[in-house]
Amino acid sequence: MTIRPASRGDIASLTDLMFNYIVGFYRQEDQERSAIEKHIEYILEHPREGIQFVIEENGDLLGFATLYYSYSTLRLQRIAILNDLFLSQQARGQGLGEALFKHCLEFAQDQDVAFLQWETTKDNVVARSLYDKMGGDVSDLIVYEIRFSGRPPQ
Repeated sequence: MTIRPASRGDIASLTDLMFNYIVGFYRQEDQERSAIEKHIEYILEHPREGIQFVIEENGDLLGFATLYYSYSTLRLQRIAILNDLFLSQQARGQGLGEALFKHCLEFAQDQDVAFLQWETTKDNVVARSLYDKMGGDVSDLIVYEIRFSGRPPQ
């Protein structure tokens, strides 16, 4: 099992994983694969924006994690946001999510960011169990959002 940054050679398999994450796991409306591919390419071309890691075994991608960067005015430093951590169904229950999380945590520490932040849905008990195990604290902040319909302009 290997955890490494995604590369151009991963685009097809990573697109499939991200499609399963978006449509299968989170039951969002069907996403065009070309839009997912463009997003992966954007991250690959703009490493200051974020990075995707893949976990593979024998050349097969089993999961991915995405870190994006933002800034903390209070700390005057960049922060890393773990936006996604997803494993294919057959890869779950083997400790791979923990390994992928730890890899992201170590990477963020090496990047000298102020902190690593992530969120999950209240009902995602499996993820919450992992995050509690990893030593994460539930933030004092309450997340608000206003959802916009349609896609933002490309």
